[in-house]
Amino acid sequence: MQLPILLQNISIVNEGQITTTDLLIDKGVIQKIGYSNTDTKTKVIDGTGKHLFPGIIDAQVHFREPGLTHKGDLYTESKAAVAGGVTSFIDMPNTVPNVLTIEILNEKYKIASEKSLANFGFFLGVNSDNIDEVIKLNTSNFLGITDDGLYFTKKGNLLSDNPETMEKLFSRCKSIIAIHSEKEQIVESNENVYRSKYGENVPIECHPLIRSEKACLEATKQAIELANKYNVRLHFLHLTTEAETHLFRNDIPLHIKNITAEVSVQHLWFSDKDYKRLGNLIKWNPAIKTEQDKQGLLKALLDDRIDIVTTDHAPHTLEEKQKSYFQSPSGAPMVQHSLNVMLEFYKQGLISLEKIAEKMCHNVAILYRIKKRGFIREGYFADLTVVDLNSPWTVTKQNLVYKCGWSPLEKTNFQTKITHTIVNGNMVYDNGQFNEYFKGQRLEFISKNIE
Repeated sequence: MQLPILLQNISIVNEGQITTTDLLIDKGVIQKIGYSNTDTKTKVIDGTGKHLFPGIIDAQVHFREPGLTHKGDLYTESKAAVAGGVTSFIDMPNTVPNVLTIEILNEKYKIASEKSLANFGFFLGVNSDNIDEVIKLNTSNFLGITDDGLYFTKKGNLLSDNPETMEKLFSRCKSIIAIHSEKEQIVESNENVYRSKYGENVPIECHPLIRSEKACLEATKQAIELANKYNVRLHFLHLTTEAETHLFRNDIPLHIKNITAEVSVQHLWFSDKDYKRLGNLIKWNPAIKTEQDKQGLLKALLDDRIDIVTTDHAPHTLEEKQKSYFQSPSGAPMVQHSLNVMLEFYKQGLISLEKIAEKMCHNVAILYRIKKRGFIREGYFADLTVVDLNSPWTVTKQNLVYKCGWSPLEKTNFQTKITHTIVNGNMVYDNGQFNEYFKGQRLEFISKNIE
């Protein structure tokens, strides 16, 4: 059994404030914030000069299990997550088989309970094949429903391409619906143009022209119109264009918003200027776009049109990524470095520490109504991340934890380091050392709004 943990003299970043104090953890929860006496049975960590965040919640990852475990699995990728200060994740349904039934969903929860070092939640997938079964279910019992990634299985699986299917779902669904917002018909038309010009060897620089602003913007406009019609809770995954950000509101608090959006860290970090240097390693769907889009996304994050930050962590083998344009799969590993990326923006004076905690912790818990996580509050689960803001290091293959063994961030110099990650009161990561005895828990959510 883990000893109580006392974090002494640490700067707590929480709910718009930074306060230097002590924090006591026992029995898996935050017992006391403020000065606390110690005894010989308490593990004491000197937090002087360090900052404490609520554990990061990454609400969009592809951890590849079951069926694609040569790329990553629930053990390896959750290990990378906790190395990056991520204490909870929500995984997408495009595994093999796709998570289109309750039986497959429950099997993923079982696997995660045995293997994951971080807390876990899973989306139920929806497409034209299972829509009739999904709408018969009590969808309020699910953390979320999504079409993301299912278009890899076959064309036509995106809700954005099927207004009738989308309308059927919107009219009946009681859970949050998270969608990948691109018009595949526009993408296919663009693919044909560039294939006729270059054959199979389309330059990667054409990727944001193929998966274009128009493809994203038209899909997002259509989905918002339908969501408003049915007053449904609709969440837009991984926005990539500045144009789309103007479709979202920031004049009402998140807990009463029905239409929400996220940005993934790579779309804040990279731009189309980086394709020449990194090639297919930064091929994502939707595509990384222009410098103007990158700046527009950050602006929308700061002014609350964009609500949360995710990674869309999607590992592939290096061999797969080095294939020609049409053969190289989209996606890359990011979960180990998402907090470092955001803290680098802090170092550049672009965002505050309090805003990072809001977008990576508080707002994720509010949006998905996750129970007793995402905040540093007495009685909440002790999911916590300790950061040293003045500890430079460089990303190398040697310090990567991903099963795929590579990262588009290799050779990047970060100024901050995650020193400790605590999950459910257990010290799972401590200055490069892992305690794999403790496993994460299934995320619980509540039916009413969190404020």
